[in-house]
Amino acid sequence: MLLSDFDYELPEELIAQTPIEPRDASRLMVIDPVERSIEHRRFFELREFLTPGDTLIFNDTRVIPARLIGKKEPTGARIEVFLLRRIEGDIWETLVKPGKKALRGTTIRFSDELSCEVTGHTDFGGRLVTFHYQGIFEEILDRLGETPLPPYIHEKLEDRERYQTVYSRESGSAAAPTAGLHFTPEQMENLKNVGVNLGFLTLHVGLGTFRPVKEERIENHVMHSEYYSISEDTAKLIRETKAAGKRVVAVGTTSIRTLESAAVEKNEIYGKSGETSIFIYPGYEFKIVDAVITNFHLPKSTLIMLISAFAGREFTLEAYKEAVKERYRFFSFGDAMMITRPKPAI
Repeated sequence: MLLSDFDYELPEELIAQTPIEPRDASRLMVIDPVERSIEHRRFFELREFLTPGDTLIFNDTRVIPARLIGKKEPTGARIEVFLLRRIEGDIWETLVKPGKKALRGTTIRFSDELSCEVTGHTDFGGRLVTFHYQGIFEEILDRLGETPLPPYIHEKLEDRERYQTVYSRESGSAAAPTAGLHFTPEQMENLKNVGVNLGFLTLHVGLGTFRPVKEERIENHVMHSEYYSISEDTAKLIRETKAAGKRVVAVGTTSIRTLESAAVEKNEIYGKSGETSIFIYPGYEFKIVDAVITNFHLPKSTLIMLISAFAGREFTLEAYKEAVKERYRFFSFGDAMMITRPKPAI
């Protein structure tokens, strides 16, 4: 398939710059690829599309303040270091700008208590760095680091917690699993009270999720690996849901990728952790996911390819065209979509 097969026209003014309040006041497009139906609702009405025994699966990763601004020693040149993931101990995989100033052996100082040394290059143009510090690294990072927002968001975020899900707890992501930003604690409690199960897993969002596709034939694109973990308790909940004939509803593309990475075979999954570079595009046969809650994604991205694999490419683009027509808000702080049933991809 061609990269151009996943393009669509989006007016710039529909790219959401700020989060809506309250969280669950966002719009919700509910689509059924089998019936080819499109319904326009609000996110606080999500309960109407779930039944007792269904299981929602959330990614509980937490965004770290991953952007650090420092100076190269001894020249004082400004350098930005963007943390992607911890390799081990104080060694991190990062993106550095400008990269030409960050040769092996370069020291970058962020403050009197924090510096790093460039120790290597990565296959994707990044840098391996080793941090040196006095005190507790996470506390220093929280003081000096900035919460990274996507480049298409130009407004300043007043409250850093607004770029976190209300259930985030496992620190390690360079970006938020944005489908979960719509949920409130009250809504989650109400869903539990009507018999909807809530399960959690972790995928730390890194370069693999937002790295652009440059290959014209998408099959040639290689995903960057990301760490994931799913507990045996969550896996057991999923197996029980399947056995009862109920649905596993993945909240966000990162939950989809984790579930499908951990799956053994159709409807079979067990507790597991590791690295995943799974790339899902039309033609993929889903093993675990029965329904999806997601945001509206960038043209030509791996995310819209994943959604197209679930709902069918033509119908996905038809739904996106409808969303543009109805003036939905797009991307990270935008509105939501629920895909109620999968359809074999064309």
